[in-house]
Amino acid sequence: MASHRRPKQPSRARVTVLTTAAAAAVVLSSQAANAAPSEKPNKDEVKAKVDKLYEEAEQATEKYNGAKEKQEKLQKEISTIQDNVARGQEELNELRDGLGSMASAQYRSGGIDPSLQLFLSADPDDYLDKASTLDQLSGQQVEALKKIQEKQRDLAQQRTEASEKLKDLASTRTELGKKKKEVQGKLASAQKLLNTLTAQEKAALAEEEQRATRSSEREVLSGSTASASGRAGAAFAAAQSKIGTPYVYGATGPSSFDCSGLTSWAYGQAGVGIPRTSEAQANYGTRIYSMSDLKVGDLVFFFNDLHHVGLYAGNGQVLHAPRTGTVVRYESMNTIGGPFMFGVRV
Repeated sequence: MASHRRPKQPSRARVTVLTTAAAAAVVLSSQAANAAPSEKPNKDEVKAKVDKLYEEAEQATEKYNGAKEKQEKLQKEISTIQDNVARGQEELNELRDGLGSMASAQYRSGGIDPSLQLFLSADPDDYLDKASTLDQLSGQQVEALKKIQEKQRDLAQQRTEASEKLKDLASTRTELGKKKKEVQGKLASAQKLLNTLTAQEKAALAEEEQRATRSSEREVLSGSTASASGRAGAAFAAAQSKIGTPYVYGATGPSSFDCSGLTSWAYGQAGVGIPRTSEAQANYGTRIYSMSDLKVGDLVFFFNDLHHVGLYAGNGQVLHAPRTGTVVRYESMNTIGGPFMFGVRV
């Protein structure tokens, strides 16, 4: 007779696990079916992100420029102090040699007790002359000792100052390295985004920039540059001679520039030494807050932190070194990417 045993029923816990797993699988399958495939950002979205990265890179660049300028200044100051210390040490050695010569001369002229010299002297007048010489040598020694003490204090102070500046220099070099790394990181991220574009999209972006540049050139040519005179005119002419020169962060010319590098170089050609960074340049001359009062050659500043600067070119245009990947060119002040803050007449 055949056996009719009932099949073993799954435990309640096993049923619960299987049911939960099945439900999860259905949900995931549903989500996968309904989810839209990840969309590649279009060229305008990429451009917006890249522009933001370039703006951040330029902010870091101006901080880098400031740290680099401080480093160079500290190096010059330390070199000057070290030269002064070396000369001072030579003077100190001469003073010590002089004091030693005096001591030797005094010993040779009479190293015994003065009262005994008087007792033994056959000629009292001769002794009195010797005593006067001894007093004179003693006075010179006192004066020499004072000079030596003063020179020692001065050298100690200068060495302390040099030590402090060396610490400041080490700190500045660390900051410089961090800012350089930050700039390079931003630029690398921007390039990575640009690499996601097709050749056609890159060409389209380049054409848009070229059209904008040609439009700005027409605006500048249609205006009048008669107001560009004196040193502002000379600086503007110098900057014009560099149109087409590539932007390179930290560069001050003559074959490449960043924004403040161009303006400081241009005014340097006009015989005017203005500070290196945009922030420092903003405090150099007379501020002009109305665009209608600007004259060709005035410095113009953008963004709340003043990290971008150019030269006013007339008709609402600026001549500047925009950012990495571009060249010195004209551009509308309305398309810089940040608000116009004020101008400065040097």
